[in-house]
Amino acid sequence: MTRNFWGPTRTDGIWTLRLWAPAAGQVDLLLNDKVLPMARDDQGLWTAEAEAEAGSTYLFRVDGQDMPDPASRLQAGGVSDASVLVGAGNHDWRCDWQGRDWAEAVIYEMHVGTFTPAGTFAAAAERMAGLADLGFTAIELMPLGQWSGQRGWGYDGVLPYAPHPAYGSPDELKALVEAAHEAGLMVILDLVMNHFGPEGAWLHHSSPDFFNPDRHTPWGASIDFAQPAVRDYWTGCALHWLNEYRMDGLRLDAVHQIAGPGADAFMVDFAQQVHALSPRRHLITEDDRNIPDLREGAGYDASWNDDFHHSIHVALTGEDDSYYATFAKDPVGDLALALSRGHVEEGQPREGRDSPRGQPCGHLQPTAFVNATQTHDQVGNRAHGDRLLTLADPEGVAVAYALLLVAPFVPMVFMGEERGETNPFQFFADYTGDLAEAVRKGRAAEFAGIAALGDTVPDPLSPETFQRSQLGWREDAQAQSWLTLTREALGFRARHVVPLLKSGLTGADVTRPEPGLIRARWQFGTGTLALSLAFGQPDPDPLADPHLRAGRADGPYSLTVKAML
Repeated sequence: MTRNFWGPTRTDGIWTLRLWAPAAGQVDLLLNDKVLPMARDDQGLWTAEAEAEAGSTYLFRVDGQDMPDPASRLQAGGVSDASVLVGAGNHDWRCDWQGRDWAEAVIYEMHVGTFTPAGTFAAAAERMAGLADLGFTAIELMPLGQWSGQRGWGYDGVLPYAPHPAYGSPDELKALVEAAHEAGLMVILDLVMNHFGPEGAWLHHSSPDFFNPDRHTPWGASIDFAQPAVRDYWTGCALHWLNEYRMDGLRLDAVHQIAGPGADAFMVDFAQQVHALSPRRHLITEDDRNIPDLREGAGYDASWNDDFHHSIHVALTGEDDSYYATFAKDPVGDLALALSRGHVEEGQPREGRDSPRGQPCGHLQPTAFVNATQTHDQVGNRAHGDRLLTLADPEGVAVAYALLLVAPFVPMVFMGEERGETNPFQFFADYTGDLAEAVRKGRAAEFAGIAALGDTVPDPLSPETFQRSQLGWREDAQAQSWLTLTREALGFRARHVVPLLKSGLTGADVTRPEPGLIRARWQFGTGTLALSLAFGQPDPDPLADPHLRAGRADGPYSLTVKAML
């Protein structure tokens, strides 16, 4: 079977279309007004060839049921409508972009639909130069693969090769990528390979063998990575985005749910195929396991580090429910551990956890950890989508943000954080009928505790919930203060921290002389980065002549940092 065969290809005016449907008795291609029988090979791959113009529409008829191409590059309408033949490689790229070194990464996580009032690729493109001017070097786009309806986070996608049409056309997405590159920004795409959404996942009909009936994820049927066709589907999807749209890398959602027979081999092969591209692409994982395997054994660049976030959040808010429970005993001590070793939970016993989580990862370079003080997950999965600035001491939040930007790990900022955004980011979707009601009831049940106190959860299906989640783009004094902090901290990072990171970490000395104080010194091949952090009490001995200062010297939250090259 040809590798990465999914989706239409064209050679000399002839289109080849394929569908892996090993259990099907008959598959036909419906191309414009023609019905063309497809031929099956001994591995269940159905193929047809035909002449057609780009822009033609097609469907597969599988045992009498018409359905779109699961690897559709573009839809004529919704997720159950016809797919569209799209000519590849026809964008006139102007920018000779060769990527950026991973040590330079400062990531801006963005949801296209709420980033601007228009919520489109074209509107986002107009903001790229402004982000670069602040010091960001990368944007990370929340998932773009088409899902059912107009509004959503993107994690319920069912056509992961096709850009979501509410955001714009494929050419407008390419223009966004080009605008980012012209501004010096990498573009990273969030890709969901561990499940499909609840509406429009036609693979269940055409290819039930795509799924593993013995496993289930929290979000839907588990995918069977023991199947070569399944592995090729996802590798082909990644290469499509990286080649056709010139993305600089991928953030892989919840890879701990990519499990079962074949999964480990898939993750290694996936990285090998991605890293064979030129210029080199970057790979980030979200991995709840806190293990080093993919980073040290398979060449993945980094993993999201929720431990840093949890330490900061609990120290500032005092919250101790759910996954915050294991950080409630000593969050400042956990923050010191995160600054020393990256992850906090590395397999040691932890109060509030029944069984240990993680393995030692302190030997990894600091660029192997993507740290954040807010993400779409940590904000949006709250009942009301509250941002940290509305939950805690504003000065403490600002100091934590400054720490994020100057510490020698890869910082990631959630959109709006750079200007002190207080608008919420709430959970929203756009389903109808029984599914809409099930989502509505499920969200209410998840937060039944606050309902018992007389509070209500925003209706995830209401357009107003989506509208509340849009950035405000205010220009008031608070916004200007945060923008200044962002620009100064990232300027320091570019001048001092990045050269140190490129020389390699040789040692870290992080101490906690008092309950609310942290001192840190990181040794690199070409110098030292020193930091003094007050996180809950005044700092009696801040660094002299710092390159950067945040917070009030006499206040409970302050930061001083300097580099010695």
